[in-house]
Amino acid sequence: MFEGGHSVGRSPDAPLQSITSPSDKTDETAQPLLQGATQPAYNGATSSQWRVPPIARPQPTHRGPRSTVPIPGAVHDKPYRFSFYSNAMSSAIHARYLYELPGPGQTFEDLIRGVPADNDKLAEPKQPASNLPPGIPFIRGSNDYDPEINTWWLDVLCPTDQEMKTLARTFGIHPLTTEDILMEETREKIELFRNYYLVCFRSFDQDPYSPTYLEPLNMYIVVFREGTLSFHFRHTPHPHNVRRRIKQLKDYINVTADWISYALIDDITDAFAPLIQSIEFEVDSIDELVLILKEAEQSDMLRRIGTCRKKVMGLLRLMGNKADVIKGLAKRSNEYWSVAPKSDIGMYLSDIQDHLITMTQNLNHYEMILSRSHSNYLAQISIEMTDANNQINDVLSKLTALGTIIVPMNVITGLWGMNVQVPGQDIDNLNWFGGICTAMVIIAVTGYITTVRYLSNR
Repeated sequence: MFEGGHSVGRSPDAPLQSITSPSDKTDETAQPLLQGATQPAYNGATSSQWRVPPIARPQPTHRGPRSTVPIPGAVHDKPYRFSFYSNAMSSAIHARYLYELPGPGQTFEDLIRGVPADNDKLAEPKQPASNLPPGIPFIRGSNDYDPEINTWWLDVLCPTDQEMKTLARTFGIHPLTTEDILMEETREKIELFRNYYLVCFRSFDQDPYSPTYLEPLNMYIVVFREGTLSFHFRHTPHPHNVRRRIKQLKDYINVTADWISYALIDDITDAFAPLIQSIEFEVDSIDELVLILKEAEQSDMLRRIGTCRKKVMGLLRLMGNKADVIKGLAKRSNEYWSVAPKSDIGMYLSDIQDHLITMTQNLNHYEMILSRSHSNYLAQISIEMTDANNQINDVLSKLTALGTIIVPMNVITGLWGMNVQVPGQDIDNLNWFGGICTAMVIIAVTGYITTVRYLSNR
């Protein structure tokens, strides 16, 4: 199901409405998810001006084991679309619907703050009170609140319009950001807003049946000071890789929202490395073989060059302006703005920028090598065709010389082969016959010498 986490399921004895889709209930996803005594401030409104009604969620039920044989068409067959991580929790949570993320007796705000559910309170020792200062706002924390104490990350796959409205109203996401996510904006960029910044970064989805097919996959990362929201519309291994990396390094680093966004960008960047390495091997092979292969072995060389160039151009299209986006993000890490990335993340981003620049330069270099190999291949084909034409011309020259010899003899023999009076036919000796043959030989030799001299002078 996932790495070291637990999935959210419902007991087989639970009523039907507790496991049905939210679309079958009242419009509960349209209501804000946060509740409690302390409320965040959005768009300049204070806590007293903005009150959150409690979320209408199903009655908490005891979590029972999933059936080992899923029922076709049941809720268990649907993929997990929501993944929640918090460094206040021992493992990540995966759920099919947004309302399934909080545990029994736990609100969404408790989940974000790191307050354990009822089952977790019984299973785990109570955390020190200093790890969760009371009275701290959720989105816009006070100056004495350290977001590294409780950093959360919610990854969303294929969000619906209603889910985006709920998340936008809950976390104070600007309508422009919501529009970019729902419309699947393809341009890579970074935008700073009042309480967060948005990073649009493109990965790729490779078709296993087509080695040259690379479909762009957009990843949208909304980074607050206390946590991160990530959105994507197709399955991708990047969130899983980042959670595994966090599990390996959480004892050595401070997992902040900026670090999670960096880790996602770094994992997307690293995904290009195997493709570029395979292209490097193919380019080196083509460059070495294009001039030494025999004619019988060059039948697929043009196809290999074309396929490799298509890969290179596809990767260059995906790399695009990634380096400019990272440069802008690293530049903003030095700005004195509360939502801008911190300066220590700027060093990590500079490392990603170096990798992107190196990859782009390598791809441009491979394109130049392939272009030169293509030209060399066409030049070699042209040389071979020229040699073949020269051989044909030599054969035709010999045939021309032979025709120069044969044609006069055919004229003479044909002339006297008709029903006409032949000179010396009434004479008993062969003098006339020998004279005619001698004249034919003299004409043939003269024609041959003349033809050879003419062809040699051309």
